[in-house]
Amino acid sequence: MLLGGLCEIGKNLTVIEYGDDILVIDCGLAFPNEDMLGIDLVIPDITYLEKNQDKIRGILLTHGHEDHIGAIPYVLRTINPPIYGTKLTLGILENKLAEHKLENHARLVNVSNGTKLKLGVFEAEFIRVNHSIADACCIAVRTPVGVVLHTGDFKLDVSPIGGEMMDLTRIGEYGREGVLCMLCESTNVERPGFTPSERKVGSSLDQIFRSNADKRVIVATFSSNVHRVQQIIDVSVRYGRKVAITGRSMINVIGAAVRLGYMNVPSDTLIDISEINRYPANLITIVTTGSQGEPMSALYRMAFSDHSMVSLTSNDLVVLSSHAIPGNEVLVGRIVNEMYKRGVNVYHDEAEVHVSGHACQEELKLMHALVKPKYFIPVHGEYRHLMQHKELAEFMGMKASDIFVMNIGEVVEFDEDQTAKRAGNVPSGHVLIDGYGVGDVGNIVLRDRRHLSEDGIIVVVATVDEVMGEVVCGPDIISRGFVYVRESEELMEEVRLLAETVFRETVEDGVFEWNQIKNNVRDTLTKYIYSKTKRKPMILPVIMNV
Repeated sequence: MLLGGLCEIGKNLTVIEYGDDILVIDCGLAFPNEDMLGIDLVIPDITYLEKNQDKIRGILLTHGHEDHIGAIPYVLRTINPPIYGTKLTLGILENKLAEHKLENHARLVNVSNGTKLKLGVFEAEFIRVNHSIADACCIAVRTPVGVVLHTGDFKLDVSPIGGEMMDLTRIGEYGREGVLCMLCESTNVERPGFTPSERKVGSSLDQIFRSNADKRVIVATFSSNVHRVQQIIDVSVRYGRKVAITGRSMINVIGAAVRLGYMNVPSDTLIDISEINRYPANLITIVTTGSQGEPMSALYRMAFSDHSMVSLTSNDLVVLSSHAIPGNEVLVGRIVNEMYKRGVNVYHDEAEVHVSGHACQEELKLMHALVKPKYFIPVHGEYRHLMQHKELAEFMGMKASDIFVMNIGEVVEFDEDQTAKRAGNVPSGHVLIDGYGVGDVGNIVLRDRRHLSEDGIIVVVATVDEVMGEVVCGPDIISRGFVYVRESEELMEEVRLLAETVFRETVEDGVFEWNQIKNNVRDTLTKYIYSKTKRKPMILPVIMNV
């Protein structure tokens, strides 16, 4: 079953269960969509895991991206199984846990590519793959009814920056042995061909630095792309530049990568962002977060002159070493427009400064050809991605009946004779993170937030003497987000007089049930305001008793 990563990008969480044993693969988060007003993060609903936590033998991590490890600090508040991952993956996770003061709570177990773990009835093997972050793995799980292979996120890079090429040999050995079911990522299934090598970005960066020797260079990229940052540092050293890092997540990830030996940084190359003015601008490279236009990211603050250390000028070159994630195009465009207004030189989509970390169609075909699974479940994509991956699997020779395009929470069951069938659903969905609150904001709160954002609010305050049966003070009208009061004094006075009439008539009729009074006021004012303005602000009556 999958509790995330289906019909969506992010929030990846896969559950494999047999008898009294459960394995969890990945535990990621997603970012809120435009309807989730005020929400910071979205994580999977783990109600099923909480009810069966005694069965969980471990959480296995494929790599260290947020959509695969980001929910762990929140999940550990209710369940605490051992967590298995490679060195860099756990190094990044440790920083996240320290921010949540959980570093002494989690049970982290370091593994390497080729490690085999005996976990209950399962045997899990971590197999090296290439991705846009070092130490990425796919995971093969040997169960009593057959092998389940989860590809994680991958691409085929025959010339990777650091490390080795994906272990196609080991994956092929599982294919020859026989794989019961493969779960394979679908992010780039719409793109034909192969994903270019990360080294291609290095060549582009070299050309950019060589052609802009008179400018300060600011490069924005994903903080987790250690290989990309390594190439930025390498080309900066080649042209005699110092490198400053800004952005909290960038500092954390690079710190972990350097500490664990995944990055090679010559001495005296890195400087603190506060020291950049001590050097000529054309001998400085700044590596920053904010390539997706996130409000309050370091690049966003630079673009809008709100960064405490960096002010962009026409002598700067900004390189967006990324493509906009679907849905972020407007945010990225806003930053690019603002930088152009300031005369800043910007390289983005027109320059070859980014390659994906996900497999395109030919790499996906290669994975299918190597694994030759009996059953297939496309994962890690929106619904259109899953359906197109299904079509690709059929092109590779699979029968449509052996491919399961699933919804979150849906269960696929395999019998002892390796027959698969859909077997109902478990509790699933999403949990919203708002500040320190986990799951305390639901659909009703979001509905109210949308109402307030669209129509505003009117608060009606009155004091009632229940004994005398009269309104002794008010009503007073407070408006926020509805109309500008100073320009609508006549309307607001009409609303006040109408509310006063409703209060008086209701109390004179002997009604002192507060909910009834509030409903009368709310209904009357709603109809009146709509007739005058065609708007429906939230009406909030407040009654005080003396």
